[in-house]
Amino acid sequence: MKPNQVWSVTELNRWIKWVLEREERLADVWVRGEISNFVHHTSGHMYFTLKDRDARIKVVMFASYNRFLKFLPKDGTKVLVRGSISAFERDGTYQLYARDMQPDGLGSLYLAFEQLKAKLEAEGLFAPERKRPLPQFPKRVGVVTSPTGAAIRDICTTIRRRFPQAEIVIAPALVQGAEAPASIVAAIGMINRCTDIDVLIVGRGGGSIEELWAFNEEVVARAIAASRIPVISAVGHETDFTIADFVADVRAATPTAAAELAVPHYLEWLERVKQLDLRMHRAMRGQVEEERERLTRLMHSYAMRQPQRRLEEAQQRLDDWQMRLRQAMGKLRDRRKEQYWHAAERMRRFRLSDRVAAKREQALRMEERLHQRMEERLATARSAWLARLAQLDALSPLRVMERGYSLVYKGERLVKSVEPFAIGDELMVRLKDGSITAHVTEIVREEKADGSEKDRTANTDAV
Repeated sequence: MKPNQVWSVTELNRWIKWVLEREERLADVWVRGEISNFVHHTSGHMYFTLKDRDARIKVVMFASYNRFLKFLPKDGTKVLVRGSISAFERDGTYQLYARDMQPDGLGSLYLAFEQLKAKLEAEGLFAPERKRPLPQFPKRVGVVTSPTGAAIRDICTTIRRRFPQAEIVIAPALVQGAEAPASIVAAIGMINRCTDIDVLIVGRGGGSIEELWAFNEEVVARAIAASRIPVISAVGHETDFTIADFVADVRAATPTAAAELAVPHYLEWLERVKQLDLRMHRAMRGQVEEERERLTRLMHSYAMRQPQRRLEEAQQRLDDWQMRLRQAMGKLRDRRKEQYWHAAERMRRFRLSDRVAAKREQALRMEERLHQRMEERLATARSAWLARLAQLDALSPLRVMERGYSLVYKGERLVKSVEPFAIGDELMVRLKDGSITAHVTEIVREEKADGSEKDRTANTDAV
């Protein structure tokens, strides 16, 4: 929301509605007050004002919610309303959108009931997977109720009538008043300490919500949930619901219905056994008749009347199969023989000697080509060698000496200048066709064009 922003009425009302609906504490509230200006619209919706001595608030309860009400609201009725706060954008007014409503006299009890129900449900005590099946033929039935009420008489009468074999174990308890919850919890604990109780009935006869309230106490609900024995809840009449009904393994509408759920009717089971016995006898007779008919058919069958003929027919079929087998073997042998001759003919067409001669001729041709290639390679290599030999010969000093040149050695060293020589030194001159030995008698140095001296050939006396 920006400062100094100019809003339209619609924008302002929409903003107020958004703010109210975002407030979590206004999403689920209980409001106590007196109804005034009550209108039950033809659409089914209810519109009224809830007021107290100092203030009032508009309330709307839509038909989808008010159809579950167990009383008819009217002006002057004090009620406890549960709902959420929001704004009606068109009129710019906030109001309470009701989801539930109870007369104020019972409102506090109902609120406590709803709160405990939500708490135990969140803990998983109402979960279907916790519910245990009831035993089909219980030997001992435990009952927690008032020993003087009509409920115990109805339970005992029904159990003895339906299943007289079952033993009834009564744990007396107070079922009404301030001390009733502790008494019920103690009775449930006493029954659970007995190791041979198969099923437990906990309940009482009908009454007002205040009279039934002991079965809405948390300690009673937790005692039922902790029972190791499957529990049937039988509190009040069919329309009465208590927390004990939600926690118990099975809910019965009345104490009499609880007794009917706890034990089977022995006459029904006797009738069922008779029917099973009858069906078994009928099935056995039918099977015996079927086997007898089958035996009769076998006795009058062709095989039983002339067994030798059946053997002869079997022998004939065996002979036929042997003949067919021989024919098949002969045909197979002929096919194999024909295949062999065809293979032999192909082998004759491709005789080994011919193939060897062909391969030998092929090898000779390859050898001839190999010699030819080798001769060509040798000729090429010889030509290359002769060319390089000619090049080497052209560069040989002997070829140079054939043109009148010679080599002068002093000792083993080839001499190119007059510097190493002195008068009287011995030298060797290598010519084209031999060599001579000489002594130096004169050394003449020649001048170069730039004024320096240039050596001339020394005079020698040949030996």
